Amino acid sequence: MGVSFTLPDLSADPAERYAELAEYARALVAGEPDRVANAANLSALVMATVPGLNWVGFYFFDGEDLVVGPFQGLPACIRIPLSRGICGAAARSRETQRVDDVHAVPDHIACDGATRSELVVPRIGPDGALVGVFDVDSDHPARFTPDDQRGLEAIAAVFVDTLA
Repeated sequence: MGVSFTLPDLSADPAERYAELAEYARALVAGEPDRVANAANLSALVMATVPGLNWVGFYFFDGEDLVVGPFQGLPACIRIPLSRGICGAAARSRETQRVDDVHAVPDHIACDGATRSELVVPRIGPDGALVGVFDVDSDHPARFTPDDQRGLEAIAAVFVDTLA
């Protein structure tokens, strides 16, 4: 038996919009422990509600590399070493990477040549171990603001909360 979801009407104010989106995300994954199912739904939710994106998804850390998980967008790079790219930098540093121009990053890995800006949030599990990254791309330069960063970090935290 399926369940029908209606996307929320979100506030025009970016901070309020992301707070509402995080609340909706928490309700969407409530009680579901499967990380693939939750990553899939959160990717779809962000892609459907945040304008100006061309790729949204999760990479899971397998102990050596970041391996693509559920996503929305064009086919993606399957494996990303922690030593390369914006995703690798987020995983290594455990700090969100907000990049206005991906072409200015010497080791950027171009899975989709249309991507111009990127925001990557590392996901750290309840035990302090790296789980992976939440990667959000746009075909617009300088697409991501500090409000977007805080909001997308909150969505990534919703995912991590399901792992506890």
